Amino acid sequence: MPRSKTLPAELDPSARQLVTRLRRLKDHSELTMRQLAAKTGYSAKSWERYLGGTSLPPREAVEALARITGTDPVPLLALHEIAADSWDGRRARPAGPQQDEQRAGEQEPPTSPTTRPLAVPAAHTPPRAPEPAPGRFPHIALTAGIAALAVALSAVLLLVLRLDDDAGQAAVTASPRTTAVSPPPSYTCHIARVDGRWSAGINKGGNTEIGYGATGADVAEAQCLLRRAGISPGGIDGMFGPLTLRAVKTFQDRAGLTADGILGPRSWKALRG
Repeated sequence: MPRSKTLPAELDPSARQLVTRLRRLKDHSELTMRQLAAKTGYSAKSWERYLGGTSLPPREAVEALARITGTDPVPLLALHEIAADSWDGRRARPAGPQQDEQRAGEQEPPTSPTTRPLAVPAAHTPPRAPEPAPGRFPHIALTAGIAALAVALSAVLLLVLRLDDDAGQAAVTASPRTTAVSPPPSYTCHIARVDGRWSAGINKGGNTEIGYGATGADVAEAQCLLRRAGISPGGIDGMFGPLTLRAVKTFQDRAGLTADGILGPRSWKALRG
């Protein structure tokens, strides 16, 4: 979603403030919509609606974005609670007098002189249909009753189809929660000197070459060691994302290495000291 996209004018100020802060977190993390969906479990289209101001994000989505960007979620959740109240109030707000007048105008448009139907000359009036014979009246009434029943059944069928369609859309909307990917494994840094080298106790001293997009224990080990060196890689989530890439380049530059963002043997050696 482009950053320059304007939020809807009718958006409540509290909801506007919440969406603006979520946009800033997403832009600062440099995550794409696809990466944001993979890390939070909510689809890219859902995030487009949340960050576009057309749909209020769930509380869990706000917590997930705060977690992956290393942000305190408490202020965001307080703002979300206020925005949710105003959002629900806007949905339940009855139509004003102006909208009632507009609807009444749409239902009964005034007839202007130019649109008034012309009278048909008596000479061209079609002859009146003959009235049915008394013996045919029950048959006509039966036919009319069958036709009315068919119309009623059609209306019921359309209503059932409409309800099924709404249920399907609700299932698609709720799919990020029900089909969310399993959360990544949690890692804990246990920084210690082992045989004269720094270790976080996650990948057993390995030095496998890793780069942007990598995941797993090697990435978590590197994130712990980067944090020990005073450079924040974001969260210790085992995902080599934009924040970790920036931290690796900063460390390589400080260590006098080629700042290519790839952790090879020389970078691992420098990290372990």
